[in-house]
Amino acid sequence: MRTELVSEPGDRARPNEDFAAVALPASGQGGVAVLLDGVTPPAGETGCLHSVPWFTARLGGALTELAVSCPDVPLASILALAITRTSEAHSHSCDLSHPRTPQATVVVVRWSEGGSPGSSQGGSKAAVEYLVLSDSVLLVESGGGVVTAVLDDRLSRLPRASLATDAIVDSTVRNKEGGFFTAAADPAVAGRAVTGVFDRGAVRAVVALTDGASRWVEKFREGGWGDCFTFVRKEGAGALVERVRELEAGDAEGRVFLGRSKTHDDASVVFVEL
Repeated sequence: MRTELVSEPGDRARPNEDFAAVALPASGQGGVAVLLDGVTPPAGETGCLHSVPWFTARLGGALTELAVSCPDVPLASILALAITRTSEAHSHSCDLSHPRTPQATVVVVRWSEGGSPGSSQGGSKAAVEYLVLSDSVLLVESGGGVVTAVLDDRLSRLPRASLATDAIVDSTVRNKEGGFFTAAADPAVAGRAVTGVFDRGAVRAVVALTDGASRWVEKFREGGWGDCFTFVRKEGAGALVERVRELEAGDAEGRVFLGRSKTHDDASVVFVEL
C-alpha cells in the first residue's frame, strides 16, 4: 500500500482550515482516509467562540477514530456520531444554531480486506465505502485504470446569482432544502451525503481533493478528472498543489479564470494506492 498526503494553506499568515488523515488499524485489515475543508465564514458574528481550524480538527479527529473503531457502522452514521461529539464539545459555550457556526465539507473513504468465518469481521465482503458531502471531490480508479469522480454537485447546480455574497449563501441556500449541505452542528445532515460502496477488488487507488486542489480541473481546466488522477499518481500530490499555486499566481486578479472568491485557497490532497 502507498499513501501520500499534502495539505497547504492558501495564505501562510492564516491557519490552514483543511483537515486530512489516513489511518491504518492495528489489525492490518483495511484503513480509512478523511478529508475536510473548513468553510471560511464572512466577517462578522458566527455565534461561536472557536475557530474553523478548531472545528475541523475535532470533527476530523472524531471521524477518523470512529471510522476505524466502528468498522461495521455505515459512514453516514459515523458522520452523524462525529458531528454530535463535536457539537457536544462546545454547545455549552456557543450558539450552534447560528447559520455561520463553524462547518466543513467532508470526504471519507474506508476500505476493508474482508474476513473469514469466525473472525471479528464475520466473513464480511471486502469493500471500499465512501461518503462525500459538499464540494470536496473523491476520485476512484478501477483495476483497469478507469477513473470515476464521486461528486456532491448540489452547490455547482445553484444559480450563480444566489451565490453573490457569503451572507446570501448562509441565509438562503446553505444547509437548506433546495440548496447544499455542509457538516456543521446538526447530525441529520449526514443523511444528505453522497454515499456508496465499491467491491474492494474493483478499486486500485483513490484520490481525495479539497476544492483548493480541485481547482486544477474546475477552475483552471488543466484536464479532466482522469487527467488529474494521472497527474497525482505520476507527479505526486505535492506537485498538483504546486501547479495550482502557479496557475493562481499567473492570474492573481482572476481576469482569465473566473469564479474564484479568493486568489489562493487551502489545498489538500490524499492519495491511497490499495
